[in-house]
Amino acid sequence: MAMKEKLLAYLDAHSVAYQHTTHPTAYTAREVASAEHLPEHMVAKTVVFLNENGYGMAILPADTVVNLEELRIALGFHRLRLATEPELVELFPNCELGAMPPFGNGALFELPVYADSSMVAEDTIAFNAGTHRDVVRMAWKDYQRLVKPTIVHFAQLVAGSANP
Repeated sequence: MAMKEKLLAYLDAHSVAYQHTTHPTAYTAREVASAEHLPEHMVAKTVVFLNENGYGMAILPADTVVNLEELRIALGFHRLRLATEPELVELFPNCELGAMPPFGNGALFELPVYADSSMVAEDTIAFNAGTHRDVVRMAWKDYQRLVKPTIVHFAQLVAGSANP
C-alpha cells in the first residue's frame, strides 16, 4: 500500500479531521508552503537523523533548519548525524525520497519523534503524505495526540525568512 493511502487510512481509523490536497511537484518544505499557499511556519518537514541508539525523526517548521548540535545536546547523545539518502530509501520504502510523513513513535514508523518547541504554537500542521505532490493538513493537537512527539528546541529560523 502506498504511504498516502496508509496515512489517510490511519487518520480515518483514529477519527481525525484532516484535509488532503495535491499540488505540482515540490521538493522542499518551503516549496510545499508556496504551492499550498500556507505560511511556512505551518508546514512541517521531517528530518531523519542517526545517533548511537538508532534513527529518529526531527519535526520542524519549513522556515527553520535543524541545529544538529543543539538537537544532540538536548537529547543527550554523544554522536548525531543526518541520515543518508540510501538510508532514507531503506527506512521509508513506500515514500518518495524525502517525502515521509512525520508519523513515528509507532504510528506509521518505529522511529522516535522529536518536534521543535515552536511547532506547539501552531493550531494546524501540514506535511508531505509520502509524495512530493500530496499534503495533509490537520490540527496540531490531533497530531500531538496520535504521535506523542517529545518536544525540544533545536530549530533555527532561516535567514531572510518571511515568518518571524
